[in-house]
Amino acid sequence: MTPEEVGRRVVALLAPVEATASVSGGQGYARATVDVPPASWADAVRAARDDDELGLDFLDWLSAVDELADGFDVVLHLWSVRHRHGLLLRTRVPRDTPVVASVVGLFPGAAWHERETHEMFGIDFAGHGELRPLLLPPEFEGHPLRKEFVLASRVAKPWPGAKEPGESEAGGGRRPVRPPGVPAPGEWGTTPTPAGAAGAGEGPRGGTPARPARERPPRPAPGERPARPAAGERPGRPPARGEGSARLSAGEAPEPPASGAAGPKSAAAPATDEPGPLGRPLPGERPTGPPRQEPGPDVAGES
Repeated sequence: MTPEEVGRRVVALLAPVEATASVSGGQGYARATVDVPPASWADAVRAARDDDELGLDFLDWLSAVDELADGFDVVLHLWSVRHRHGLLLRTRVPRDTPVVASVVGLFPGAAWHERETHEMFGIDFAGHGELRPLLLPPEFEGHPLRKEFVLASRVAKPWPGAKEPGESEAGGGRRPVRPPGVPAPGEWGTTPTPAGAAGAGEGPRGGTPARPARERPPRPAPGERPARPAAGERPGRPPARGEGSARLSAGEAPEPPASGAAGPKSAAAPATDEPGPLGRPLPGERPTGPPRQEPGPDVAGES
């Protein structure tokens, strides 16, 4: 059956109830859509299931749509395993008293869907008997899929994106429109500001304290800088082992030993001909090494 034929068949089965048939979008996936009053909700589901021509014996899903002041649309999708066609059955309940009959007695698999719809939209299904929380913790307050539900995450974090659709890079453009559920700035507490030079931000969560600046030593004045050594001059360093003996050989006066230190004749004094540490030359000396050996005559040449 085509979607149009399915819709007309459902309307004929529900007569004299006022039902309206239409076809949804989706081209090749279009479905017959029938709107019925809330009082005939369960009767319409039963008629679609038990009719031989329709044979809608499989419940696909059940959910709702928030239409704000117009109330809530409860939508049920049925499918025929034998005839390979579907039906969208829809009813509208008022916002102040959102109640509709349960279809668990017709399709036991609707129990899970009705519990979720009750939890997310606050719609009561009369006759269900077990509308306990399904996805949210028991202490959760409110119904998250209602359009008036305030999104707490949008209070703590701005709407993603630097600009709204339609605004140009040069600025101006249309007035930004807040999505449903997003409060105006300052309407629900203060908006936290990012941390900057002033430190932590304001708001319920606050910001992250700014990172303290790294402390650096003050730069000396131009006249207080130490004088640089002249070209070819190396900065002074403590005398190495054996350097005192080299100074004696150069004719310089030795420095007097400290009180209690051993004299030149002491066994701890280094010898005058002792080389520098690890065989390295002392400052001012030319490095010396073993005499260069000339290569000997070729053994083959001697013979």
